[in-house]
Amino acid sequence: MTNNRIELVEEMIAAIERGDVELVRSLYSPSIIVWANFDGRERDRDASLSLLDWLISVTTERRYEIVRRIEIEGGVLQQHVLHGTTTVGRTFSMPACLVVNIDNGLVVRIDEYLDPAAITAAATDLATT
Repeated sequence: MTNNRIELVEEMIAAIERGDVELVRSLYSPSIIVWANFDGRERDRDASLSLLDWLISVTTERRYEIVRRIEIEGGVLQQHVLHGTTTVGRTFSMPACLVVNIDNGLVVRIDEYLDPAAITAAATDLATT
């Protein structure tokens, strides 16, 4: 684990790309809150990791194209496009923005701005196969 905020977010994103949910867990504070704009819900660590588990289970490949990653007061702002391939071979690209708050070397809050339509459409194919 690193004390550099940018490196911490890089490590978290790389872990998601590899499907390493346990590493992500170790980077999250036990009291993390992950909020998403598309439903306005705040999720705790277990709920957030459960969503990551789902993403990993329905994809064979995940790649983050980083558009911008900058340090901000208390954390990091990241704009990216998540590119993925589902287990049935459908590809998707989902633009997103994360505001990641970090305290004492752990991620304490993520505010996530995205439109889940791309992954939802790709995952819908999984239910019909």
